[in-house]
Amino acid sequence: MSTDVIMPQMGESIAEGTVTKWLKQIGDRVQRDEPLFEISTDKVDAEIPAPAEGVLLEILVHEGETVPINTVVARIGTEGPSEAAREVRSPAVMKEEAAPPSSPEDRKPGAARSRTPVVPAPQPEPPARTWQEEAAYRRRTKSSPVVRKIAGERGVDLTLVEGTGIGGRVTKKDILAYVEQPVIPAAPPAPTPTPAAPRTTPSAQGQRPSTPVSAESIPAPGIAFPPGERELREKMSIMRKKISEHMVQSRKISAHVQSWQECDMHEVFKRRDAIRDEFARSGVKLTFTAFIAETIVRALQTFPKVNASVEGEDTIVYHRDVNLGIAVALDWGLIVPVVKQAQQMNLLGLAETINDLAERARTKRLSVDDVQGGTFTITNPGVFGTLMGAPIINQPQVAILGVGVIKKRPVVIDDAIAIRPIMFLSLSYDHRLVDGADAAKFLAFVVKDLETPR
Repeated sequence: MSTDVIMPQMGESIAEGTVTKWLKQIGDRVQRDEPLFEISTDKVDAEIPAPAEGVLLEILVHEGETVPINTVVARIGTEGPSEAAREVRSPAVMKEEAAPPSSPEDRKPGAARSRTPVVPAPQPEPPARTWQEEAAYRRRTKSSPVVRKIAGERGVDLTLVEGTGIGGRVTKKDILAYVEQPVIPAAPPAPTPTPAAPRTTPSAQGQRPSTPVSAESIPAPGIAFPPGERELREKMSIMRKKISEHMVQSRKISAHVQSWQECDMHEVFKRRDAIRDEFARSGVKLTFTAFIAETIVRALQTFPKVNASVEGEDTIVYHRDVNLGIAVALDWGLIVPVVKQAQQMNLLGLAETINDLAERARTKRLSVDDVQGGTFTITNPGVFGTLMGAPIINQPQVAILGVGVIKKRPVVIDDAIAIRPIMFLSLSYDHRLVDGADAAKFLAFVVKDLETPR
């Protein structure tokens, strides 16, 4: 008996999805609601949970394939004798479609082979792997064709390579890092110790290090080029392609203009220090984004034109609700979950909702509804040290706020020089609806509100 795993419908407008990664492999045990595979649509990336408990019997749709919703992508078998048999089969036998023979007579030439899996009696030869050993072996060796090709060309046993992918899967980066490490020869002790290779630790004499180089001190990951290659080409991910299409389309649609303001965050720092512990007792981390969101909600209610959108060629749509998009940077792209009806939330509610959406974005647990319906967007590249920027409008909205880094600077206050935490704000707006004066008044309101003591 088996359970079909289908491509789910992530929203009313979603007709298909792309399998981007399998988190389990054939033969792996899965628990009900445990993440099974990842998908990407034109709206959101998400982890899909297993619909039942058992063993993953078949994978019918492979990574990179796009299929319509309700397509069967895999099958999970309920635990029983057939699954028990899977646990003790050797790798050579696991490649066979038929069940293993259960007696010496079955191994004779011409003997009929049973189609029903039978648990073989314990034998000294060949020794069977335990379930844990078998699962580890399959996870380690179940790699992409590119990885297996590189391993074959270099004569590398993939079981010796430490995998950093899901479940210990060996990635292309892992195999390239492994093959590029110099072989460490066995040598007798010498009077003068040989300096260790930079950032590497040998696992044993006569072998390459099995652990990839640690990159904790490197600010951003680089590209692992194949040996001898000067260029590396790869297809854009589904998310990257959709971001590209959306941004190019926005440039074509909206008449982009930018305005900038600087803001003294001294009062926000004081307020945050005063209430941060109280929020922490409620289990909420209080960030500066929450304060900025609180101010933006008030500003959008004061200037409804900035909370509007343009429909078609000449129709203006004003929105009663403030649905605040908060851009979240991911390792694999950018996504903008939406705080719905933000005007009904206080600072605690905003902070809690923003933190929740950001966490679910990073763990691929957002729904399509979470990323739809935004009326204004905040993007904060300042967390990476950016001074200021000119973000592209998130269609069909008419404005987006860019938040720069908060940095202490000398400023003049009442004819005296003081050191204050200063932040630059940028507003990109659609000149079809928002004029320069509207943008200037909006930014002035935001700055004044953030600088006002509470």
